[in-house]
Formats: sequence, structure tokens, C-alpha cells
Amino acid sequence: MAQHFDGKDALPSYGPYAQTEDELGLFGDVKDKKILDIGCGSGHSLLYMAEKGAGELWGLDLSQAQISKAGNTLKGCDAKLFCAPMEEDIDLPKSYFDIVYSIFAIGWTSDLSATFRLIYSYLQPGGSFIFSWDHPLYAHLASENGELRLKGSYQEEGTITYPHFKGEDAPVVIPTRKMSTYINELIAAGFTIEAVHESDVSRKFDSIQEEVSDRYYSLYKARRFPSTMIIEARKPH
Repeated sequence: MAQHFDGKDALPSYGPYAQTEDELGLFGDVKDKKILDIGCGSGHSLLYMAEKGAGELWGLDLSQAQISKAGNTLKGCDAKLFCAPMEEDIDLPKSYFDIVYSIFAIGWTSDLSATFRLIYSYLQPGGSFIFSWDHPLYAHLASENGELRLKGSYQEEGTITYPHFKGEDAPVVIPTRKMSTYINELIAAGFTIEAVHESDVSRKFDSIQEEVSDRYYSLYKARRFPSTMIIEARKPH
């Protein structure tokens, strides 16, 4: 599936149609900061950080194909890349990173609690964790002739299986979780939550006239309901 995600949903983008880092400025000055990307994909978010002057670039992804792509994307950068599940402790340095982030990847985890505990352990005291993902209610929105309605139960967490994800002959299983689950698991891991953003549509789409669309991601839907949530958290001093 890696070819479908090459450079997609990577910084400065936080997600489909969402406001960008250039608009939100959540990271601030990253110059000389030690940075870890969870679900680094094709490496384009790390490249963005390199261009902003980050001091150390580290990336983790489940897909070897994505790690290989990231290596090509980051040629000339001293990036440390690891192919491993985000839920597993692979002896990344503890209490080391200034910033850990995950752009549209954290929701793939099969164990959210373990993932957040590990991320907490990677951060220095005072370090920040920023992640984006589908707004938790978005997967329950169905659109028919432009009319949005709720499908299934937001209250019932579980998984959604897509037998032919992005048209490929490969089933994909994606967990569904409530907003409160993400927030409560962050608190349980020890984080202080600084902000929750239900993202507006990026200004770059201001001049685009929307058309009624029933696609999963569409400008029509995003202008009526946030496609993306972004959460800022911090490891206390």
C-alpha cells in the first residue's frame, strides 16, 4: 500500500483538507531539537523538519517499503530510521527527545495505551507530543447526495475492515475509537493535554468552489464537519 501514501498527509499538512502547520504553528521553533516521527511513512514530514533546522531526525514505521522510501526522501540528511510497530519497545532512547509527533498515523496502532506510554517514555521532561488523525466521528459519517448522516454506533469502539482499501486486493483493518479514548489514554500515560483542535479547512482551499461529493474525504464534507483532529500534549517537568 506504500505507493498510495508517498508524500501524502505529511507536514506541513496535518490531514485531508485540514489546516497546515504553516497556518497553526503548533511546533514553534524546532531548530536543533531532537525529533521523533511515529509512523514516518515516506519521510516527507521529517524532511520538512530538516528544512526547519531540526537537530536530530528519527523515524519509525511498520512498513519496510515506507522506510525504504523515507531513506530516499531523506538522502543527505542524517536520519535514523527504524522498521517496527509503534506499540513495541525497540530500545529507542528514553527521556531523550524534545518533540515526538505523528501525522495521520497514530490511529493505526493496535494498542493505543502501550503506544502512548512508549511515546511518553521517549520524551524529555517538558517535551511535547503532537499528533493528528481522522476526527473520531468522521468514520461514522455517511453522505448521500450531499446529505450527511450517522452510520453505525460512535459509542461502540472496534474496527472497520476495508476488503479492497484504495482499490488494492488487500484487506485493511482500522481501529475506531472515541475522542474521549484518545484523551483519557493520554492522561493515563501521564501527559498534560494542552489543546485539542477540530481542524477547520485550510485557507489554501478558500478560492475553490465546492461541489457536492459523497467521497469519504471531500471539501464538501470537510467544510461541514472536521476531517481531522489534532492534539497537543506535553510531558510534565
